[in-house]
Amino acid sequence: MRILVTGGGGFLGGALVRRLVADGHQVRSFARGDYPELANQGVEVLRGDLANPTAVERACEGCELVFHVAAKAGIWGPYAQFYSANVVGTQNVVEACRKLRIPRLIHTSSPSVVLEGRDMNGVDESIPYPKSYRAAYPETKARAERFVLASNSDELATVALRPHLIWGPGDTTFIPRIIARAHRLKQIGSEDKLVDFSYIEDVVQSHIDAMERLAPGAACAGRAYFISQDSPMGTWAFFNRVLEAAGKDPIQGQVNPRIAYLAGWVCEVIFQALPVLGEPPITRYLAKELSVAHWFDISAAKRDLGFQPRFTMEQGFEKLKEWFDQKSGTEEPVSN
Repeated sequence: MRILVTGGGGFLGGALVRRLVADGHQVRSFARGDYPELANQGVEVLRGDLANPTAVERACEGCELVFHVAAKAGIWGPYAQFYSANVVGTQNVVEACRKLRIPRLIHTSSPSVVLEGRDMNGVDESIPYPKSYRAAYPETKARAERFVLASNSDELATVALRPHLIWGPGDTTFIPRIIARAHRLKQIGSEDKLVDFSYIEDVVQSHIDAMERLAPGAACAGRAYFISQDSPMGTWAFFNRVLEAAGKDPIQGQVNPRIAYLAGWVCEVIFQALPVLGEPPITRYLAKELSVAHWFDISAAKRDLGFQPRFTMEQGFEKLKEWFDQKSGTEEPVSN
């Protein structure tokens, strides 16, 4: 098939593109940046902004299926930027699919759309969206997901996947942030709450599974699905295993959750007043999410998508260490 992947230059988007190319599909990538490594794989690379409906429609032309992976992620930044990329951009993708009669759209969402700062132990997709959010990213991703699911019809079958904390070799965001902040990280709270993680190759497989199952009237059409390794582990235990794989010292010390939340509030006030400082080291949203449990029941994904995690957490750490070992002697590939 001819398939469009928005955000093809990112960690997940790039891995998905490589898999689709290996499977023999004709792939087009649409992203803001220039990615010559994609062109070298035979991928048609288009540059543009998701907020530009004309550019999005041009990217969708001639495609039979769209993977909408692109998004603005993060815990800090102007709300307008998150809204433009995540809400307006997603609306433009849906409208282009409708106009061009593209029959299937697979949207990469996030479990953050249902997080509200309290423990979530083994919850499934029946859990409702919260009434309010502490950050622009989860709020705008929730708006995008709801729009995608509401757009499901006999002409356009849609599905939303919610992979939690994607990680693995080649990670350009999550793992590098842990490494960069290792020297000042402290465990929040005395209890290491369980959290789900999603190994990159399994997340790609979940998208392929959705592609193979999605059709008008299919069980997965118009629904959202949690995706993970189905093997939750403590947040800080995970961080320390990442640091161990990178040859770094483990996290030392603890801080009371209330103190961390207060520090997040103070940082938000200061960094909003002085934007030149960039991103604060902690926010109220981050303090909450690092001190509570959030792991999910993926039975629905197994049933409706045929998804089964193929990598254990231990296998993931082994591959991560191999990647760090290959990059030893230079910090740049790890921090990009």
